[in-house]
Amino acid sequence: MEDITRGGQFLVKETKCEDIFTPEDFSEEQIMMRDMVKEFADKQLWANKDRFEKKDYAFTEESMRKAGELGLLGVAVPEEYGGLGMGFVSTMLVCDYISGATGSFSTAFGAHTGIGTMPITLYGTEEQKQKYVPKLASGEWFGAYCLTEPGAGSDANSGKTKAVLSEDGKYYTITGQKMWISNAGFCSVFIVFARIGTDKNITGFIVENDPANGITMNEEEHKLGIRASSTRQVFFTDTKVPVENMLSERENGFKIAMNALNVGRIKLAAACLDAQRRVISSSVKYANERVQFNTPISSFGAIRYKLAEMATSCYAGESASYRAAKGIENRIIAREAEGTSHQEAELKGVEEFAIECSILKVAVSEDVQNCSDEGIQIFGGMGFSEDTPMESAWRDARIARIYEGTNEINRMLSVGMLIKKAMKGHIDLLGPASKVQEELMGIPSFDTPDYSELFAEEKELIGKLKKAFLMVAGGAVQKYGPDLDGHQQLLMAAADMLIEIYMAESTILRTEKLVKSKGQDAVKEQVAMAELYLYKAVDIITQKGKESIISFAEGDEQRMMLMGLRRFTKYTNMPNIVGLRETITTKLVAENSYCF
Repeated sequence: MEDITRGGQFLVKETKCEDIFTPEDFSEEQIMMRDMVKEFADKQLWANKDRFEKKDYAFTEESMRKAGELGLLGVAVPEEYGGLGMGFVSTMLVCDYISGATGSFSTAFGAHTGIGTMPITLYGTEEQKQKYVPKLASGEWFGAYCLTEPGAGSDANSGKTKAVLSEDGKYYTITGQKMWISNAGFCSVFIVFARIGTDKNITGFIVENDPANGITMNEEEHKLGIRASSTRQVFFTDTKVPVENMLSERENGFKIAMNALNVGRIKLAAACLDAQRRVISSSVKYANERVQFNTPISSFGAIRYKLAEMATSCYAGESASYRAAKGIENRIIAREAEGTSHQEAELKGVEEFAIECSILKVAVSEDVQNCSDEGIQIFGGMGFSEDTPMESAWRDARIARIYEGTNEINRMLSVGMLIKKAMKGHIDLLGPASKVQEELMGIPSFDTPDYSELFAEEKELIGKLKKAFLMVAGGAVQKYGPDLDGHQQLLMAAADMLIEIYMAESTILRTEKLVKSKGQDAVKEQVAMAELYLYKAVDIITQKGKESIISFAEGDEQRMMLMGLRRFTKYTNMPNIVGLRETITTKLVAENSYCF
C-alpha cells in the first residue's frame, strides 16, 4: 500500500512519468466507451442545442432517459445494483465526453449520477441500496440533492431545515426550504439534509418526491446559463420520512455532503474538458474559414496566440484530471484488495485525493471560462450572437466556478487540507520546508547543469517551484500558526501556487511519457504546450509568491525570501514563447480541430 502515491504527496515526492496515467493510456474498452458517449452527445445533445437554449426542460428529461437506456447513468454504480460497475477512470471518461455539448444536460447528468445517486451507493444500508439504486441507475427514477438553503450556501452546515422524530419513533417530519436544487422539476427522490434538535451537524435523509407529503416547489429559476437544467426551490412542510430512510447515522450529514462534493469536484473538472475541445475546434474552423484583408484570420498572430493558449489549457486540464483519477482508482483497488468494502474503499480513495479534487475543480472551471470567452472573441460579432454556439458555451461555463463549492472555498480548502495532512503526519511537509530554509542560508551552486535531455531543465524547475511553495506556505504557517485560516488572501495566493505546480507537472509528465513512446518529433506540439504551460505557471508563482512574502515578512526575512523566490523561479534557458505558440497553432490550423 505504501508505494501508492498519497493525495498531496506530489508536492514532496518526485513522480516519474511511467507512474502516471494519461489519456493516451485508455484501454480498448475505454476507447469504445468514449466513442459511444461521443456519438450520443453529438446526435442527442449537440444536434439539439437550440432546444436546450429555449429552456426545453422536457427534452433534458427525455435525453436523461435515453442516457439511462444506454447504461450511462449507472457507470459508477456497482453491478449488483444494476450499474456497470466501471472503474473510476472510466466514470471520469463518460462524464468528460457526455458533458461537452451543453451545460444543461451536463448539470442534470452530474447532479443525478453524482450527488443524487452516489450518497446512497456510498452511505446507504443494503435495504436502501436495493430499493433505490437500481431505479436511479436505469433512469427509471431521477435523483436530486437538497443541501443549499437561503441562509446556508458555502457554510453548508448552518442549514435551518429541521427533522423531528414522531412520538411513536417511526418517522421524522422534515420542515424547511432548499434552493438551487438541480433536477427538482423531474426527480423522484431527494437526498435532504436537515438538523435534528440542536445537533451540531446536519443529518442526511432519503426522501421520495410526493407532493401529497408536504413537498412543494417554486417555478423554474431564470438563469444566466444551463437554461434547460431544472433548478427550483423546494419546500418541505411536515414531510414524513420513515426512520429507516435516514442516510448513514445521525449527524453524519455534513460528512456525507463533503465527501459527495469531493467526487463532484473532480467530475466537474472532467465535465469542463470536452466543452473546451468543442469550443477550440469550433474556433479553429471559424478562424480558417473567416477571411479578412484577403487572408484567413487563422494566419494572424493575434488569433494564433489565442488558439495556442486555449489548446494548452485544455491539454493541461486533461493531463491533470486523468492523473488524479487514476490515483484515486489505484487507491480504491488497493483498499478493496485489503478486504475493505467497495463503499468504504471508494470513499477513502476519493477522500485521500481531496486536495487534487479541489485543485482540478478550480483550474479547469477557470480554463473553460477563459476558453469560451476567447472563443467569442475569435468569432467576433458572430460570437455574441445566439446563432453560433459560443455565447451559450460562455454562459454555461460560468456556473462551474460556483457550484460544488465556490472556487474561493476550494482554493482555501486545497491549502488547508494540505496543512492538516502535514499536521496528521500523512505527508511530511515540515522536513522539506526546513530543508528549503537551510538552502536559503547556503551559497547557491553556480555550476551550469547538463540539460541535454528533454525536459531536464523543466523538471528541475518544477522541483524548484515546489520549494518556492514550501518556503512561502511554511513561512506563513510559522508566522500565523493555527490563525492562518484568518488570512484568506495569503491562503488564496498559496493555493494559486499549488494549483500551478500540479497542473504544470502533470502536463510535463504526460508529455514526457508520450515522447518516450512516440519519439519527440511526432509530438513536438505537445512538447511546446508543456513548455508554454510551465512558463506561464512560473510567472503566476512568481507573482503570487512575491505578493505573499511582502505581505507577511519584513526586513531581513523578507529580503531573504524574495531572493529565494528569484532563485526558485529562474530559468537557465528561456523558452521562445512566440515560437512555442506558433508550433501549437500550426498543427491546430492544419488539422482544423483540437487534435491532441
